[in-house]
Amino acid sequence: MSIPDGALVVDEAGVVAWCGRFADLPDALRTADVRDHRPGFLLPGFVDTHVHFPQTFSYDAYGGEQLLEWLDRCIFPAEARLRDPEFAELAAGAFCDRRIAAGTTSAMVFGSAFPDAQDALFRETRRRGLRIVSGRGIQTDGPEAASALVTSEDDALALTRDEIDRWHAVDTGDPATARLQVAVVPRFALSVTSRTLRGLGELYDDVRGRGVYFHTHLSENDRPGTGEIAQTTQKFGCRRYLDAYDGRFLPDSALGGASLLGRRSIFAHAVHCSDGELARLAATGSSIAHCPTSQQFLGSGTMPWRRTARSGVTIAIGTDVGGGDEWLIPQVLADAYKVHMSEPAAVALHPAQLLFSGTLAGARALDQESRIGNFDVGKDADFVVVDPSRWPPLDAALDYGIRSSDAELARDQTLFTLLTAMREPAIAEVYVAGSLVA
Repeated sequence: MSIPDGALVVDEAGVVAWCGRFADLPDALRTADVRDHRPGFLLPGFVDTHVHFPQTFSYDAYGGEQLLEWLDRCIFPAEARLRDPEFAELAAGAFCDRRIAAGTTSAMVFGSAFPDAQDALFRETRRRGLRIVSGRGIQTDGPEAASALVTSEDDALALTRDEIDRWHAVDTGDPATARLQVAVVPRFALSVTSRTLRGLGELYDDVRGRGVYFHTHLSENDRPGTGEIAQTTQKFGCRRYLDAYDGRFLPDSALGGASLLGRRSIFAHAVHCSDGELARLAATGSSIAHCPTSQQFLGSGTMPWRRTARSGVTIAIGTDVGGGDEWLIPQVLADAYKVHMSEPAAVALHPAQLLFSGTLAGARALDQESRIGNFDVGKDADFVVVDPSRWPPLDAALDYGIRSSDAELARDQTLFTLLTAMREPAIAEVYVAGSLVA
């Protein structure tokens, strides 16, 4: 829905009290303080369902090859720097700065292996008033380049449980209202052992009822014979990648533990999933964080939009900083439009679908659709104020771009321009639960 010359009324609790045309504002609300943002735009706060905190400064890291080599050469060494508490504090501040500049009010954040760094991230996020789900990056196996990030299986489970106990919903005590929440986050199947997967399944079964999340990577890179998928199925002997997270991590996909799939489980990438894997994700209420920008950067391929959407699984958007080199969700949406137009089964994603993917779909993936994601009355007022005059190319495109004589198409063209031509300077203000964040 588009409301020209609209009004958004936020009550004292930071909740949307009314949304509609300013001319239709009920008399009882006309005494409220008015903040006039014309001729700008109000959009729901952006939701990033996959971004890496320990890669805050690594979004332009050149590794020369694809995913696994890039991890060894660039990312594992970069993430190891966060063992220094002072550097971790610096990174936490910069991470929140970039989120606010990009209008990202909610995020599923792949965390650091180091508890001090995670503490810094949660403290700074709380101070800024942002929403976050994060968990320490769990690694109990891996190459020499990752040695600083690897712990024993017992330590991995103990550190994860401790993080949950100390930080999950610590701000309100209730995951239904909390802005700070915790996820169980193994980096990917290659970074853990079957014993770790069994232990994580037991741990997650124990904490799932507390609203704890699960987050990891899935089927990102399919280089024949040596890529992530081939190495995963070879390592565990399972028939398909997803089985390793579904408790079927023993040879021939035999059951070895509890499943990690479910309503609060988000899997990043899912570029090369089989139809059966997509059906299983949909059936369990799991979600996909689609990361088209990083998939181009790392040569991982393109998640097939039509086939993935047909499965019924929720598809939200992730920047995947640092595999992605773009913090701004609208620019990742612009990349999504381009890559899916270039698929063999090409699709021109509708501007409303793009906006949905970066807002309400993300809220759905985070199991927070009843709280955030749009301007429905009763939801928390998370929104961004876009001022085109702060970014002249956007201003000019809106003023002078061609618009159809058909009103609905003209509306869609305006939204498409707003999303694809937007850059961070155009984001004038960012609100979470009705409060300006900075």
